[in-house]
Amino acid sequence: MLIDFTIDGAQQDFDITHCTVAGWTGRDASAIQHHIDELAAIGVKPPSSVPLYYRTASAMLTRDATIEVVGNGTSGEVEPLIVAKDGVLYLGLASDHTDRALEAHSVALSKQICAKPIARTLWRYDEVADHIEKLELKSWIREGAGDDWLLYQEGTIASIRPLADLIDGAGLVAAGANGKAAAMLCGTFGAKGGVRPACAFKMAMVDPVLNRTIEHVYDIVELPEIA
Repeated sequence: MLIDFTIDGAQQDFDITHCTVAGWTGRDASAIQHHIDELAAIGVKPPSSVPLYYRTASAMLTRDATIEVVGNGTSGEVEPLIVAKDGVLYLGLASDHTDRALEAHSVALSKQICAKPIARTLWRYDEVADHIEKLELKSWIREGAGDDWLLYQEGTIASIRPLADLIDGAGLVAAGANGKAAAMLCGTFGAKGGVRPACAFKMAMVDPVLNRTIEHVYDIVELPEIA
């Protein structure tokens, strides 16, 4: 999957052939349990262990401004995105958009069925490594056309397991070698007011030390679910 990113103002192409979605990555046990409980409320079975690394097709990554889903049971989640290529790591922003109805049957399948929107900009990982846990993640939703944006998620990377541990656990550096690239979505935190669908999703990652932001917005079009 050939994707061009903007790094330091210049375009760089990445041939992403390996994509992982890390799940259940909360650092605080009570935060993990909160996310497990809110998903259990919509019928999702608890994980067998934490964290888990779900493989998904790299073609699911998209920068499109609109994604199409089947039915009204999907929702987004703001997450850090790690991209590895030939030993170099980059940090970006993604939404693990997921089919919640299918998630109750199989988390792995629910990760595969929806596109994974990603922002265009990447930061070099070594530029943020010394303050990475200060980076702020936020998401907002529009529940209906014309509605105002509602704050949906808010937290810092400090609430997620150390990204270095997730990178090692997923074998990401080895997967992004020989001119190819590997990507990983690194987990999220709870939703304000509970997990629910929306017609639009906005997300941001803020670096308060280097005073910069990555943002992405996408609309969700619901296709009819034909029985």
